[in-house]
Amino acid sequence: MEDWISLGYLLSAALFIFGLKKLGHPRTAPFGNQLGALGMLVAVLTTILQMGLGDGIEWVLIGAGLVIGSLIGLWMAIRVEMTGMPELVALFNGFGGAASALVALSEIWRFIEGTSDHTQIEQLELTVIMVAAGLSALVGWMTLTGSILAMFKLKGGVSIFGKWIKTPTWGPVWLNPLKVMMVIAVAVLIYLSIDAPTNTDYLWGIIGISAVLGIVLVLPIGGADMPVVVSLLNSLSGIAAAFTGFIIGNSVLIVAGSLVGASGLILTFIMCKAMNRTLPDVLFKSFGGSGEKESLTRTKVGSDPDEVAMMLDGAQKVIIVPGYGMAVSQCQHQVKEFADLIAEKYDTEVKYAIHPVAGRMPGHMNVLLAEANVPYEQLIEMDEINPEFPDCDVALVIGANDTTNPAARSGEGPLAGMPIIDADAARTVVIVKRSLSVGYAGVDNDLFYMDKTMMLFGDGKAMMTGLNNAIKES
Repeated sequence: MEDWISLGYLLSAALFIFGLKKLGHPRTAPFGNQLGALGMLVAVLTTILQMGLGDGIEWVLIGAGLVIGSLIGLWMAIRVEMTGMPELVALFNGFGGAASALVALSEIWRFIEGTSDHTQIEQLELTVIMVAAGLSALVGWMTLTGSILAMFKLKGGVSIFGKWIKTPTWGPVWLNPLKVMMVIAVAVLIYLSIDAPTNTDYLWGIIGISAVLGIVLVLPIGGADMPVVVSLLNSLSGIAAAFTGFIIGNSVLIVAGSLVGASGLILTFIMCKAMNRTLPDVLFKSFGGSGEKESLTRTKVGSDPDEVAMMLDGAQKVIIVPGYGMAVSQCQHQVKEFADLIAEKYDTEVKYAIHPVAGRMPGHMNVLLAEANVPYEQLIEMDEINPEFPDCDVALVIGANDTTNPAARSGEGPLAGMPIIDADAARTVVIVKRSLSVGYAGVDNDLFYMDKTMMLFGDGKAMMTGLNNAIKES
């Protein structure tokens, strides 16, 4: 029996590793998800086998949990729209952290109640158990509350009794020392719990402070930093699972948690690099320090879809640059229709330039465009597509601002040094945007005012629909 259990955990860990590898490319990501789900199923069944339950009540409870949880997951997956995927990912991160924290809490509670158990335990083992339990509580509950707040920030607010309340972004200077003090307080409580493992007040204190800390950490962070926050919370949910694995002695939980924690942390740093920001800046500073917005002093005459359609006639190469505005207006299907129209009518080569932090979660643009059945080979990452812009006839920018702002090359201001899409190198630029308003960094975009730039002012879906109709009639 022990050999089968070890084999089951080994198979589960292998499926997690191969699944994570497959998630590295949009084409293989669905298969990677399937491998991960299969690995989790094997891990659950192996754990049940290891428990060796013989009582019918436990089997009923476990079976009911599996069925109910599966039905809830299926319902949420079917119900959610692709534009709501960032919120769902943030919520799942919170659930992962909460599940780990609850398992750790139940195990440490059982340990505390068994007063005879810890009298014979070695001091080193006691220290490891209590430290792991405290860290699991810290990371797990912090991830839960932080993820829930991140979900509401991504939604833009919450509806209470039919009234829409916008989620605030608030972070005075004194909030940063408060965060540090809360972390120190948790560390002190963990230390005190080692000498008094039966004192539950320490445990409840850790849980309470950790839950508040999650809210305080996410509260000052604005919308443009959400890709980093979602990735970091995903990493924290994995770390919480790894701590819980140490407490209950479950090897596959340690492996899976470590994989999620490490990959999430790597992705977090990739997101930070793409924004030319450090993780401490995201967590403790507003974008650009003061967060002030430049006032607009320039104007630009807008174009209409018919003008753009005439200009596209004869274009040999078009690069589409999607941004968060595409997600807000949910115009990814109209964008796909546009690409199909010009490819068929003008024999135009079409590609998509994907910035790493475009949108509100890592890979947000890839997810939206995949929903519209855009071929994966047309989705090109920023570093690969940028050299092609000088040979591009038209760059169509849809709802992107900071990620295309040439001010990032100036070496000054909030965007200094941030890698951007080189849309300004194209022969003609068409920008679909509601107005000339600045982006999250608060910096006016010189790209809007270039002679070769045509502005289509309005809602993304309405403008793309109008452009498609103009192309059909031309």
